[in-house]
Parts: sequence; structure tokens; C-alpha cells
Amino acid sequence: MTDSEWAKQLRAQVVDELVEGGTITTPQIEDVMRRVERHAFAPDNNLEEIYSTYAAVITKSDEHGIPMSSVSAPQIQAMMLEQARLEPGMRVLEIGSGGYNAALIAELVGPEGDVTTIDIDSQVTARAAQLLAEAGYSQVRVLTADGESGVPSRALFDRILVTAGAWDIPPAWREQLTEKGRLIVPLRMRGLTRSIGFENRGDRLVSDSALVCGFVPMQGSGAHREQLLLVNGTDEIGLRFDDGLPIEPSRLDNAVRSPREEAWTGVSVGRHELIESLPMYLATYLPGFCIMAVDPDLDTGLVAPANRSFAMAAVDTATGDTFGYVTTRRNVDGATAEFGVHALGPRRSHLAAELVDLVHAWNTQQRGGPGPRIEVVPADTPDADLPGPQVIDKRHSRVVLTWPPAGTSADSPTQ
Repeated sequence: MTDSEWAKQLRAQVVDELVEGGTITTPQIEDVMRRVERHAFAPDNNLEEIYSTYAAVITKSDEHGIPMSSVSAPQIQAMMLEQARLEPGMRVLEIGSGGYNAALIAELVGPEGDVTTIDIDSQVTARAAQLLAEAGYSQVRVLTADGESGVPSRALFDRILVTAGAWDIPPAWREQLTEKGRLIVPLRMRGLTRSIGFENRGDRLVSDSALVCGFVPMQGSGAHREQLLLVNGTDEIGLRFDDGLPIEPSRLDNAVRSPREEAWTGVSVGRHELIESLPMYLATYLPGFCIMAVDPDLDTGLVAPANRSFAMAAVDTATGDTFGYVTTRRNVDGATAEFGVHALGPRRSHLAAELVDLVHAWNTQQRGGPGPRIEVVPADTPDADLPGPQVIDKRHSRVVLTWPPAGTSADSPTQ
């Protein structure tokens, strides 16, 4: 079997898996993903890596080995293309270039469409332009530009697809959309990233889908780094905050010297049950929400999360001297696990009770539901004009999350 035949077979297997799993539901997307050769945009990698359904192909890393550019995983690309709802003749802006995704977009919008793809890194755009031309997509316009500003000279766009992790929604993205345009963006909210499909509704963007994803972070003027708080001044326990550290981080230093409060919720989940809405629910209602990670080489057992690399956590913002996290323990049936809470610090009992109450509220009101409506409004929008009280403030925008009442459905289901 030739490399070309092997690549075609691998490509078919990827698409079959995405169709069977429900990621691909549109015949046009299925067709272009079967036809466009993904390996033409990652010529330095082996075919098995390139055609791994759930893995990205890293095309550039910095001096520390941190990925700076990639060809996203087929599952992520198919998911975002489904969210975009592309049609022939559309004008599309892609922010974040790799080449392959722009080729897929070009096929979907057809010869009457118009595709512009940009990246802040000139090496990335030069590579994308070369590979697109070699693959027969010289009609795709490749520009070097900071994605924060979009491309005003080419606007308006029917669709803007952002393929880099964004912390904020700059005004240019909404302003460069047509009246009924859509923005698809991996938006980070309190450390949790969701690929959100937004509809343009005049002065705001309103979600109709939000799906779990991961992306190389935005560079340039839109870059925003998480901040790390090392509990007790050691590298053993780290708390990652997306919107700034507590006012006095040192107040947590003695928290681990207190006994650990443990409380169990009575709420259990199946081994393969999806609970993507729980982290977002906690992030919505806990102002001190963060992500806890434990260094496995330094772990002394001060904390005991079920997952040492990712645990939903929070600092008690009333005093800043107590933190807690959500964990699980396996039930005797072996097929389910119960949610529990551990808390450390002077207010450990209070924080543990708060976390338990929120898990109960999620279980009775939101579990299995559509998730929140996510709306983005300008940063200067007064509180009185917001569509709801649960707000995450950013530099350019205010992100409002509205959870549907128990027993109802949201207009714009998200997870």
C-alpha cells in the first residue's frame, strides 16, 4: 500500500469515528474531511500522528517546548465547523493559521466564497501560505496580523472562526461581523475553555452552543496568562487563577497546617458520564474559583484530589485563608463514584458546606441540562443593563452566564 492509499484509509477511519460519535452531523463537512488531505499541512509528521482523531499536530514550539502553533485535532476542527454553519458564498475570517482548517473552510464556502486566514507569527503564515498553494488553495488570503484587531480592510465577515485560545472578546470581532454573522471562539472563563458559537445580536453576542476544548493560547495584545499561587510557598500544591490572585496570597500559607475537613455529598456519577457543566457551574457561583494541581513528585498527601493534575477548587474570598476542592471516591458497586469536598484553613467547615451545597444544587437543577446561556456585552455596560447577575469581567467585555431554572430549557444550550 502506498503512503497516499494509507493516508486515505486513515482519513476515512477518522471521519467514520467522528460521524459515529456524533461530532460530524453535516454531509458537507463529512465530504470535505474525507477529501482534503490533512497530511499535506503537516509534512514533517508521520501519518499515524497526523490522523489521530483527538490529537493536535504541534507545528511550532518555543524554546521551553511550549506549543506555539498547531494543526488542531480533527475532532476539534469538525466540532467548530459544525458550530460555524458555513454556506457557499460566505466571507470568512480565520484567526490562527495552520493551513488545513482554512482549506476545509474554502471547500465549504466554494469558489464564490472568500477566506482570509491570519496569524501574528510570520513564520506560521509563510508556512501556511506555502502549504495552501501547494495543495491547490492559492485563493485563500494569508496575512500576518494581530488577531485582536481582526482585518478591518476585509470586513464585513459572515463568519469569524478563532483557532487560538482567547481570554477576551475584543470589540473588533463583533464589529467586523455582518448583522447575522457568527463568531466561533475557544473562550476561557475562570480557567475553563469552551468553544462557543455566538450569534451577533447588535450590541451583544449570544451563545447557542458551547463545547469543551483546548487550544494553544492567543498571542499578541490579546494574550492573557493564568497566575499560579503556590500554597505554603512550595511547588507541591498549585492553584491557577484566571482573573487575578487573591488580594493577599500569603494568607493561604498556613491553611495546610489545619486538619483537613472532609464532606461527602451523596451525589454519584457513572464512570463514563459527562459532567462538563459542573466545573462551569462552580466557576459561575464561586468568586474564588480556581484549578488545583499537585506535583506528583512532591506529593506528601496534604491534599488528596482524585485527579492530581486538575481539581475544581476555590479560595474563601471572605478571608482568603482557606481553600477547598472537589474530589471523588469509588462506590462499592465499582461503576460509580461519589463527589466529595476537602477544605483546609480556619474557615474549612464553612467552605466545605458551601461547596457541598453547590454540588447539590447542580445535581438537582442543572445536571443533564442544557447549561447556561452565555452573553458577551461591552465592558462599559452598566449592571442594570446586564441580562443576568452572574458576570465574569474582562478587559473588553463582560461575560454573563444565565443558568435556566430547574425543569426548564435554555434557548442556547451549552455545556
